[in-house]
Amino acid sequence: MAKPPKRKEPIRVGKRRTAPLRRAVSIPVWGDLGIRLSLALFLIFTVIMIHWWDRDGLVDNLDGHVSFLDVIYFTMISITTTGFGDIAPISDQARLVEALIVTPVRFAVLFIFVGTAYNFIIKRSWENWRMAKIQDQLTDHVVVLGFGVSGAEAVGELIERGTDPAHIVVMDTSAERLEQAEVMGCNVIEADATRDDNLRAVRISEAQTILVSAGRDDASILIVLTVRHLAPNVPISVVVRAADNELLARQAGADNVINPVRFTGLLLAGSARGAHISEYMSDLASVTGRVQLVEREVMPDEIGKPLSQLSSGGRGLRIYRNGGACGFWEHEADCLQAGDIVVEILPSELAAQEGGGG
Repeated sequence: MAKPPKRKEPIRVGKRRTAPLRRAVSIPVWGDLGIRLSLALFLIFTVIMIHWWDRDGLVDNLDGHVSFLDVIYFTMISITTTGFGDIAPISDQARLVEALIVTPVRFAVLFIFVGTAYNFIIKRSWENWRMAKIQDQLTDHVVVLGFGVSGAEAVGELIERGTDPAHIVVMDTSAERLEQAEVMGCNVIEADATRDDNLRAVRISEAQTILVSAGRDDASILIVLTVRHLAPNVPISVVVRAADNELLARQAGADNVINPVRFTGLLLAGSARGAHISEYMSDLASVTGRVQLVEREVMPDEIGKPLSQLSSGGRGLRIYRNGGACGFWEHEADCLQAGDIVVEILPSELAAQEGGGG
């Protein structure tokens, strides 16, 4: 199996060769700058018009005539508080305009430019520092390696199920796809997921779970191998499209291997056996359905009870005990034990109340 071609080198940060983590801002940089400059220019233009309207209250000490160019000149030196004395207000009305209109505009323009400097220098530097601190302290987060169709759907479903987008880190080599993840509120990092340094940068060993969907089976399996080496105990789910690669993915260290082609075949086969079977299977898989599949640890008050008497009120389907699966019809399900993992069906409303859906 050929290794995918190397991507461009990640950005060097400090002593680590890694790309920086980032998160979307509410207003794009150039949009924010455009709004500020437009407001400043509007205020300056308004003062120019006021001075032109009240030009009879001004005197030019050089030639005695106040032209439109003189008005523009006087406006700019007035707003910037320079003041050379060559043009001055002489009437009471002109001085009142300077005191009550031009002075507040002067402060407004000053605040706009000071605020712009703060936002684009101090605030941006602070945000970069803050994101670096977040990157260094990431823990119990969800890492999504690859943001194609499957990755984007997975992130959308996680957010629907109640996962905070700020706890999701998306890594991809495509800036365009990462922009979509930023819009969803996720932390993103433009980097190659097959490189150890990039995975360490998102604290892969401290993650809650890792989702791999690189778009190609060979790349996905290589990523799983790399991740498993760095994070021996973190659950890994991977998407592969060829049936003969499922075993390779498991041998690489994946805990869950999802084959979308196989799942589509199951839906098609279900629809052939009944008009509503595929609909129900889709219902189970999505948080937007009427029911949800929930996987959880057995509760203390459920120990010793049968799978059919769950405290959550759900319908127990299967338990996982000592690495094996037991169905609700098997005798092992007659007595739940400490450490059992329960898979149950819950109505969506009840699952939401209990924080289920996972």
